Amino acid sequence: MPQPHSTHWGSFLGEVTAAGLRVTPRAADPEPSPLLRNVPAAVDHAARVRRPTVRRGWWEDGPGPDDRRGRDGFVEVGWDEVLDRLAGELARVRDAHGPEGVYGGSYGWASAGRFHHAQSQVHRFLNLAVGGYVRSVGDYSGAAAQVVLRHVLGPSELVSKGTVTWDQVATHTDTVLAFGGMNLKNSAVGAGGISAHVERAAMTAAARRGAVFVNIGPLRSDLPDGIGARWLSVPPGSDTALMLGLLHTLVTEDLHDRDFLARYSVGWDSLAEYLWDKDAGWAAAITGVPAGEIRELARRAAGGRTLVTVAQSLQRAEFGEQPVWAAVALAAALGQIGLPGGGFCYGLGSIGHYGRTRVAVPIAAVPQGRNRIDLSIPVARVADMLLHPGKPYDVDGRRSTYPHVRFAYWVGGNPFHHHQDLGRLSRAVRRLDTFVVHEPVWTATARHADVVLPATWTIERDDIGASAFDPVMTAMHRLVDPPGEARDDYAIFAALAERLGAGPAFTEGRDARAWLEWLYARIAKGLADEGLPAPSFDEFWAAGELELPQVEDRGGIIGAFRADPVGHPLPTPSGRIELFSETVAAFGYADAPGHPVWLAPTEVPDPRHPLWLVANQPSTRLHSQLDFGVHSSAHKVNGREVARIHPADAATRGIADGDVVTLFNDRGACLAAAAVTDGVREGVVQLPTGAWFAPLDPAAEHPFCVHGNPNVLTRDRGTSSLAQGCTGQHTTVQLARHEGPAPPVRAHEPPV
Repeated sequence: MPQPHSTHWGSFLGEVTAAGLRVTPRAADPEPSPLLRNVPAAVDHAARVRRPTVRRGWWEDGPGPDDRRGRDGFVEVGWDEVLDRLAGELARVRDAHGPEGVYGGSYGWASAGRFHHAQSQVHRFLNLAVGGYVRSVGDYSGAAAQVVLRHVLGPSELVSKGTVTWDQVATHTDTVLAFGGMNLKNSAVGAGGISAHVERAAMTAAARRGAVFVNIGPLRSDLPDGIGARWLSVPPGSDTALMLGLLHTLVTEDLHDRDFLARYSVGWDSLAEYLWDKDAGWAAAITGVPAGEIRELARRAAGGRTLVTVAQSLQRAEFGEQPVWAAVALAAALGQIGLPGGGFCYGLGSIGHYGRTRVAVPIAAVPQGRNRIDLSIPVARVADMLLHPGKPYDVDGRRSTYPHVRFAYWVGGNPFHHHQDLGRLSRAVRRLDTFVVHEPVWTATARHADVVLPATWTIERDDIGASAFDPVMTAMHRLVDPPGEARDDYAIFAALAERLGAGPAFTEGRDARAWLEWLYARIAKGLADEGLPAPSFDEFWAAGELELPQVEDRGGIIGAFRADPVGHPLPTPSGRIELFSETVAAFGYADAPGHPVWLAPTEVPDPRHPLWLVANQPSTRLHSQLDFGVHSSAHKVNGREVARIHPADAATRGIADGDVVTLFNDRGACLAAAAVTDGVREGVVQLPTGAWFAPLDPAAEHPFCVHGNPNVLTRDRGTSSLAQGCTGQHTTVQLARHEGPAPPVRAHEPPV
């Protein structure tokens, strides 16, 4: 009988048949994600980790920095053996170096379930059994925006989600200035699951009403076909210059909303003074958009309800704080922030939960306990931390120092996918004493670990799928048995906690089922508090899903601020939109001054590396998850990831569709299959992230990935001293046709 389940990219029914696991999208989803086609491949795939496996050098020689990490052999051992050894090593590090010696690495995309949530599980374990850990703050997708928005508008969770909705766009918006586009492959995914994909329908409805969508970026596919989008093909990293040119036109033609700026913002005079020489001609020289088109676009934006959006891709680049801040300034000058379907929205179209209203009851989470130490690093600075313990660095007005981490515990993430400069990351993890991962499959991260504990995947366990921005909560029924000796993260941590004397504190006497009932009881209480029916857990589990109430679509805190800026001030120092921030200015950062500015990229195409590389999110998988799945594999060419290049760039290099090409710079190289298309800007090559890192020589300082992972090429440096976010979206490369036989791709073959 089909049973309900959920992933970050959609809910579905799963049923085991004679032909294997059959997946059927949720009937009420108008546009199910094709990523669901990847799910059946997770059942007993050859890449699965089946038994606890330990790197030979660590098992035989003990913990310590080791250059063999990432290229050593592995041995399979029994659960009791490895857990005993691992508990002893954790106790050694804790007692000798304190919790400061342990880094709790995780990323939130492992499962849509609220109980088997990797971050919650590993952090709870480290807090209760070790006393704490060095944590990360921010995320790879949005760290720069998260920091700058907190200074300018308020926390991004409050000012970007539930403020501008897709219903508003469909009904009210006249013009969308989509900096970085709004690609449907990105909005198909949302943490905790998505019950209905509504983005295409909303954009189509707006277009039919006469709304104009302007896709501003180097990739035409960043807005969907069928809405008549206008494509302004600008070079990577030039968006802030275009925004400033638009602002200059608004000011010089007196199209800006003086009353709005005076009532709702601070710092406009400082920004206006900076704009005096940033006219349309200046912006045209940087962006390639003719000055007349820039002026025309500014006039159109001032002539109706205009929404300025900034994709997450823009701030995943050097000085990534600036386009976010400049976009806020542009929307403020238009005077439309807080109006339905107008103003500013960071991330709309970048993740599925942007553009939706909030659920009206709290979504329960596993309590993580208390971290007894207050040590954190920006998430994208992990290699810096491992390579340079004790080194000072600046972030968000603070001078901090990297701790000396000896033990990294990673659950629910693949840093050898989402981190930059993978050669540098390889060197960094070799500095550790011990590196432990829980993994269902043999990712590159698992291959670099000392201890690999086989973890179940979502379809092999019961859970509850829920999100603060989706109205449907799903009973995620276990669909298949796990392969080999795989265990849930919770079961692994419970066994380790018992060995460390923290078993009762960690489990609180509950098994996994009891924890699900505990989580559900808190959500049911929220329903009851709202005077709504709250079925029992057993009734919910049998029904398969439960609809949750949502708040009214009134624009969240931005709408309330627009209606009454005195009674509902923003959570900024002034209570208003900070176009100039005294706080940020006081930090004294040359790479992040007190108002939005144009800062030219420091790495640009040159004769050695004449092409921009755009390393964006893939359309065939979520990050690197299920890279071996049917949908992901079908879009590779002979097992290799596809790089899209402009016909002119292909012609000068003698490259045709399907050719194997090499992308390279001073950090590394990778192979890919060429796709020649005018959908990318000339001078740009696009290669998505997520192909599992497969170096030809794991010991090489500058790796050569035969599979097509662009993060062998990207730079590992922070966006600026303000946020220290990830800059993995852009770099520069050379491209050449690969001559001779191409090495085979064995990324999905286990090392043991």
